Amino acid sequence: MFVAKIIGNVWATRRHPGLKNATMLLAKPLGADGKPAGEAQLVIDNQGAGVGDTVLIVDEGGSARKILRNSKAPVRTVIAGIVDKVHITGKE
Repeated sequence: MFVAKIIGNVWATRRHPGLKNATMLLAKPLGADGKPAGEAQLVIDNQGAGVGDTVLIVDEGGSARKILRNSKAPVRTVIAGIVDKVHITGKE
């Protein structure tokens, strides 16, 4: 799992049947200091996240399929939740 910031939307005219109604977003991982740390990744969303939101992402296929409740979905990264606050050593 990791924390990331949603930086964009992804549209596809053709999709795998297991992703027919899925929302796809681009997420940029965040480091412990809250700054971008790594390459943007395609994530599947079923939480209602949007551009600018900070989210918690699951990066493991089996868990991702359980969150989506679709055992045949070809996924690896999925948003598990939208983050309200982050506290690091007494700071928000």
